[in-house]
Amino acid sequence: MKRALQFGAGNIGRGFLGQLYYESGYAATFVDVLDDVVQALNERGEYPLRIVDETPQTLCIRNASALHAGDVEAVAQAMCEADLAATAVGVNVLPKVAPTIARGIEKRFADPSAPPLNFIVCENLIGAGPFLRETVRGHLAPSFHAVLDEKVGFVEASIGRMVPIMTEKERAEDPLLICVEAYCELPVDKEAFKGPIPELRNLLPKANFGAYVERKLFVHNLSHASAAYLGYLRGHEYIWQTMEDDRVLAGMRAATGESCEGLARKWLLDKAELEAHAEDLARRYRNRALGDQVRRIAADPLRKLGPNDRLIGAGRMCIEQGIAPEHIAFAAAAAMRYDHPADAAAGRLQSTRAKGGVEAVLEEICKLDPASELARLILEAGARLRQEGWLEQDT
Repeated sequence: MKRALQFGAGNIGRGFLGQLYYESGYAATFVDVLDDVVQALNERGEYPLRIVDETPQTLCIRNASALHAGDVEAVAQAMCEADLAATAVGVNVLPKVAPTIARGIEKRFADPSAPPLNFIVCENLIGAGPFLRETVRGHLAPSFHAVLDEKVGFVEASIGRMVPIMTEKERAEDPLLICVEAYCELPVDKEAFKGPIPELRNLLPKANFGAYVERKLFVHNLSHASAAYLGYLRGHEYIWQTMEDDRVLAGMRAATGESCEGLARKWLLDKAELEAHAEDLARRYRNRALGDQVRRIAADPLRKLGPNDRLIGAGRMCIEQGIAPEHIAFAAAAAMRYDHPADAAAGRLQSTRAKGGVEAVLEEICKLDPASELARLILEAGARLRQEGWLEQDT
């Protein structure tokens, strides 16, 4: 049986990739730091995956085992035996797994005849593949640098499956249960593989992958964030509720429409196909059974207002393509008002805004010149939020 090594046994690791491995005939070994998850996977060898939709179903994902991330030699040995590997650990954790990956490369390729190994890098970061490669290189003996470049692929992926926060009831039902939506496609960078592309269900190798990375960030992530931040101002708890609010839906569609136009111009993509993708996303957001929370999508506004991320990045891209992103700016202005008390990043955002106004947010967080076109549009959008009654009070 083919073997997959999965760094990260969380929402994407078990909730997405684990399904693809099982349905493609792989035995999957998950690498994680959570003792209870590692122990339960090894005791049971399987876990439940619930597809939540109008007709929910629960799948049993078998042929699963686990290793603790701290057992570096055991993980390195598993890399020697793997036919495919992947990461879904979070951008901030990649530097922590890099030394283990380096050790596995040295162990695997001590045998010069060892076949190539590809890592599917499932992280929310543009350039995640090259970033991980160079981070691993820093932990490799120089004699393995050529092997790293010739026989190890770091293949960026675009993750579109939505995995909501588990409820207390769901967690109590089974500690290994993961609830996900039905969508299950995995676009990846075709040009980044070393050796044959592995056979994996729903794997979609794409040339010109930069276009798909930006489509994910500037259509999926942008539309989701627009719905969440506008929906938060309207008092909604769930994403499906935002899709039933005509004002939020119109704002989301308008912002996404600007981004679709920009992507079509930049990458010479079919605008109608981009718009159809955006409407399919809106359909998926309406999934009540998913129970996806506004708070989850709006979380960490400091990152989501970053200069290259879903809001500011999309706005800058549109301006570069000759489009005035008035509606993207409106969503960004709403994001700057996100103040959920349980979100530490939201607290820091509001502290910055309280001390220096929106101008300070634009300079310090968005890295925008307050005199730039996008900054001007965001400042104007803030005034519109007040004029159009989106804010209960101007804070």
